[in-house]
Amino acid sequence: MLAEVRRGTYVESRHRGHVVQVAVDGKVERGVGDPDYVTSMRSAIKPFALTALLEAGGSDAFHLTKPEIAVMSASHSGEDAHVRTIQAVLRRAGLSQTLLACGVDGAPYDTLTAARLAREGEAPGPIRHMCSGFHAASLLMARLGGWTLADYWRPEHPSQVAVAAAVAKVFRVRPADLLTAVDNCGVLTYAFPMASIARAFALLADPAGGANAAQASLIEPMTRIRDAMVAAPEMVGGSRDAVDTLLMRARPGVLVAKGGAEGLRGIGILPGARGPKSAGAGVALKIEDGDRAGRASRAVSVESLAQLGIFSADVLERLNDLHRPPTHDPRGVEIALTVPVFQLAPFSELG
Repeated sequence: MLAEVRRGTYVESRHRGHVVQVAVDGKVERGVGDPDYVTSMRSAIKPFALTALLEAGGSDAFHLTKPEIAVMSASHSGEDAHVRTIQAVLRRAGLSQTLLACGVDGAPYDTLTAARLAREGEAPGPIRHMCSGFHAASLLMARLGGWTLADYWRPEHPSQVAVAAAVAKVFRVRPADLLTAVDNCGVLTYAFPMASIARAFALLADPAGGANAAQASLIEPMTRIRDAMVAAPEMVGGSRDAVDTLLMRARPGVLVAKGGAEGLRGIGILPGARGPKSAGAGVALKIEDGDRAGRASRAVSVESLAQLGIFSADVLERLNDLHRPPTHDPRGVEIALTVPVFQLAPFSELG
């Protein structure tokens, strides 16, 4: 049991799930639930999939800036800043935004931007979709490789084959052993055990410290991706209510976070986050019921980082609406509260 929704004097709902924290060397250390529970990463795969483009030399070939790399790792909210950033990348590569095959479902996610577009009578295009930056990365991969563009999203396309190989290298499995499914934006996503997801985020937090010999070529691209996400957290989510952005802004320079649909989030804890000589680490959390409203994921993310010594009392106070997400009546009065109710412990003590 990770979180409860309390209304009045009773518990109205409960959210079950899993939290796993690993060291940078991959050792499973603390958590609650099952570290072997297998779940889809959905959009949390994006920073790792992006290594395919950067490992192939795409960052230098297209002169990518940190905000541009960050938005290609993102589930952005479709604000104007995101659109301008992606447009700039596509222009430099000689690509049209009409090639984007991510669709327009839910675009833009930012409510203020959506309201403005509606007032102005503008129908949002695919570039407003939260996955447009990620799709742009596949288009750049196709341009770099001299491959066809219109079908870049197909699993058998060389760009997606390259992504699968990169993901396999990050997770230390063979490409043939990857467990795949199609995400809502039309490209493949991947499923792994919770401990493996946490290990991947530990590697993202400290590529040089976490990579083995077979992953040496990932160190430079993953470092660029990490540094870009940390430097431009508003590109990873948005300027207002995006959880990943708020988590990274709460401790600037020491966290890298990426959520996925259905209640998943991965967090990389950079070296030095828990003290001058502290090592990096990775955290993965999953709300089993999918947490459609995101209330449990918010509460569990903040509470996990507090229990791991990343968030102090003053940070928790600033993040109170994430830590204990409230529900309000039409007059703005708080009438319910989502509360984290778990305690992380060494897995050696949970057997």
